[in-house]
Amino acid sequence: QVQLVESGGGLVQPGGSLRLSCAASGSIFSINYMGWYRQAPGKERELVATITSGRNTIYADSVEGQFTISRDNAKNTVYLQMNSLKPEDTAVYYCNADIQASYYSDYVEYWGQGTQVTVSS
Repeated sequence: QVQLVESGGGLVQPGGSLRLSCAASGSIFSINYMGWYRQAPGKERELVATITSGRNTIYADSVEGQFTISRDNAKNTVYLQMNSLKPEDTAVYYCNADIQASYYSDYVEYWGQGTQVTVSS
């Protein structure tokens, strides 16, 4: 079994910063990509950023230059540094990862439970 556990969400004022973390645990042989999505009330879930095992990154246009995704392969952890936060960044942020449980397994996509980020004065 594999689990993704997010942390670091909360309430922050506009212009502030937060750092989200997501740690993968359990039966893990290899992790391909890891990433962050978000879902605001009444909206569909959208990609925020992804990072491959080789640390190639992709960002949504709306967060390019504002958010930074990184990962620690030794800790099976992905981070999202969010700066200059705006009210429109308010959403539940979900971590996901493409994980191979063993050498003989296929890669399977897993999701975290989500962490709330609220940007408000």
